[in-house]
Amino acid sequence: MTLRVSPLTLAKLRLAAQLILPTSTSPAQGPVDVVRWLTALQGQDLPGALWSIGLRSSGTVRSEVVAAFNSGELVRSCPLRGTLHVTAAEDLGWILRLTAERMLTAQATRHRQLEITAPDIDLVRDLALDLLERSGGRATREELFAVFEQAGQGTKTQRGYHLLFLLCLEGTLVQGPINSASTGTAQFYVNSKEWIKNSRVLDRDQSLAELALRYFRSHGPATIKDFQWWTKLTLKDINRGMAQLGDQLETIDCNGVSYYLAPATAALLGDGMETGDGAEKAGSAEPLTLPGARSVILLPGFDEYLLGYTDRSAALAPHHAPLTVPGNNGMFKATVVLGGQVAGTWRKAQGAAEKQRQLAGVVLPEFFGEIRPAQAKALEKQAARYAAYLNN
Repeated sequence: MTLRVSPLTLAKLRLAAQLILPTSTSPAQGPVDVVRWLTALQGQDLPGALWSIGLRSSGTVRSEVVAAFNSGELVRSCPLRGTLHVTAAEDLGWILRLTAERMLTAQATRHRQLEITAPDIDLVRDLALDLLERSGGRATREELFAVFEQAGQGTKTQRGYHLLFLLCLEGTLVQGPINSASTGTAQFYVNSKEWIKNSRVLDRDQSLAELALRYFRSHGPATIKDFQWWTKLTLKDINRGMAQLGDQLETIDCNGVSYYLAPATAALLGDGMETGDGAEKAGSAEPLTLPGARSVILLPGFDEYLLGYTDRSAALAPHHAPLTVPGNNGMFKATVVLGGQVAGTWRKAQGAAEKQRQLAGVVLPEFFGEIRPAQAKALEKQAARYAAYLNN
């Protein structure tokens, strides 16, 4: 019999599966282990991505996360949904071989509008590799755009962005070491084949099974619909991958929908369950002592805890979504998560008056409602942890 749980329980289980809680389903890991566990971590905002890694790696400071990029262990590219993600270097190639073709098809109309042709790609590929050879193996986006422009390849109106996107998609370029001159907001482009030393090679069936297993293990409880949105794979391919997993995943039910998760995550539900008034829905079951009930977390704006699912309602109440993503424009604010639920946003203070209210000199919270004194105290500790992460 499949266990039924509430949306709140889903949210708390995801905190554990995603390594956000100290009581997560895997021991405390370093930056590379965290990214390898999540498989692909939203990287649209680089400083936010660095904190996404840091908050999941107990005791890790920003310089250690940066070092993982500078050593070649972590890279940033567009393996999913045409959006920047951080991956372990060895994983990028096999993921791209699964997803690149569908991304190319999805962007074909835009590339025609930008008048990007196959000969254009051949030319900018040669230009990029020549520049890298002449500049010590690394180049900034601006330097690449300059040589493209000199050769008659326009970079305005997002054309330059899409040229680089295509070179990354085919595996020619990847974003590697952090550009210290950018104060940590940008990376150098490097030659993928030279930068990534131990790229894993999987056949298609192996890749489909591994991507499915690693997604549900690190993001579960999640649905097939969530996974399809996250990868943009066809349902046929997803079913092909899931069919190979056997008993490596378990299922639970929430409001009549099946969610897949790792056995280790499911084990957090334990044997102590209550039903009836303590459950969100009659007949459902809730754990008596599920980790995360008192957790206070400062998430960056683009974090897998929200961005890893097409349905985010377990953690983000629909009426709070406009406060988190104003205008539904795809720009996610940094969030304060209390007990698995998004309870507010946070940012750096602007102006003297705001700075007086800032926690640890780095966090200005804006809550959707009242919070308890204990939560306020825990938030101060989290702000101090973030400040320590930034300053080391």
